[in-house]
Amino acid sequence: MGIEDISSTSEIRIPSDPLLQIIGQDEAVRIGRLVGRQRRHLLLVGPPGTGKSMLAQAISFSLPKPRQEVIVLHNPEHPERPLVQVRAHTSKKSDKQPAAQLLDPEQVPSFVSEKLGFRCRRCARISSPDAQICPCGADKYRKARGPFEDLLVGRSMEREDRVQTTRVREGKEELVVFERRGARVALLTQKELVKIAELRQKMQFKVLLPLDRPSFVQATGASETELLGDVRHDPYGSHPQIGSIPYTRVVPGAVHEAHEGVLFIDELSSLGKLQRFLLTAMQEKKYPITGRNQSSTGSSVRVDGVPSDFILVAAVNFNDVQTILAPLRSRILGNGYEILMNNIMPDNPKNVKKVIQFIAQEIVKDGRIPPADSSAIQRIIDESRRRAKQFDGKEGLTLRLRDLAGIIKLAGDSATMDSSEMIEARHVDVAIEKAKPVEQQMQKKYGSMWRTTTSDYGVKAPTEESVI
Repeated sequence: MGIEDISSTSEIRIPSDPLLQIIGQDEAVRIGRLVGRQRRHLLLVGPPGTGKSMLAQAISFSLPKPRQEVIVLHNPEHPERPLVQVRAHTSKKSDKQPAAQLLDPEQVPSFVSEKLGFRCRRCARISSPDAQICPCGADKYRKARGPFEDLLVGRSMEREDRVQTTRVREGKEELVVFERRGARVALLTQKELVKIAELRQKMQFKVLLPLDRPSFVQATGASETELLGDVRHDPYGSHPQIGSIPYTRVVPGAVHEAHEGVLFIDELSSLGKLQRFLLTAMQEKKYPITGRNQSSTGSSVRVDGVPSDFILVAAVNFNDVQTILAPLRSRILGNGYEILMNNIMPDNPKNVKKVIQFIAQEIVKDGRIPPADSSAIQRIIDESRRRAKQFDGKEGLTLRLRDLAGIIKLAGDSATMDSSEMIEARHVDVAIEKAKPVEQQMQKKYGSMWRTTTSDYGVKAPTEESVI
């Protein structure tokens, strides 16, 4: 449909495929599909607002869900070197809690049944362990009232949940444990206790990367911790009584969280020296997590072999390409693509329809503004043509879509303030005016940036002649 056939953007069908929602970047979209399918890296070069981050997100949507769960386990022999385990979501747990033998209270030694709260110490009658007083009127057990309770009554009468003792089997003495389980008693032999101890040791783990993690991770490189992970500080260190075990303080970085997904880094050049660490993670497909602060108790902790098999999608502006670390760029080219994003697209009916689709998409994504009528659509298309001429010096339709999206939202806000059911051309005109940079607003209001008043601060504004 052309503009003359559309009454509002509510009639526009929006593609369900995120890659088809990217307009004017046909080559980048084609390569993006290959990147997701073949797991290649991608460097996007172009000005802000041309769809680089949107393309990275769209690639992540095409990837299968993560199949590996990564956990970090406690290492009893060397706690400062936690272990890493990668578990596939199809793996089944083979370790089961050993089945304990269940006995009636009459079948266990009398002192055991007394301590567990079954047997009365005076009449030897068996009753519910929840009943503190026996039917004979005597206390089966009582809550401890003080540190000298056992001395006052001759022996402790506090109920226990678990009684440990020994027994002789085949001429050998072995450790056994009796546990209260409802109205019965569980007997755990030494073999079963060893099995339980092993299972509990295995249970000392932390899920570092869950299966339900997102496939798209964006990193800014603001710090090493954000990108590479860290080990949190504990003022008590690894003290067994008051400190926390090192594995519980391990924090993954973006290179780990993007495992099996997409790691998107906008303004790649801003990483600086961190680029070489990113290169290592890409090459090895795993990167250790260590404490980043030397004065922290986490500095002594190191977790080796943490997976970091991700697809790197990086973005830079034209002028920053040369600041990318040469080995990193070589790594991208050796296993991926470099794409130059388009700034404009030809002004033809096919591409005009794409701009209309973009307008409808932005309105739906915002969710708080009404649809645009045909007059508003035409006004936005005209603005797209004007911006292509102003910023890129060519005839066509601009693909600097972030600024265009801002105009659409401002126009929608203006229509909402007017209680209008649709965005009209007049609302777009207001939005275009409001969307001007503050420098242009100052130029229009004062005639020159130098004429901005500073009288509120007791300073006289300089004249243009004095500045020259």
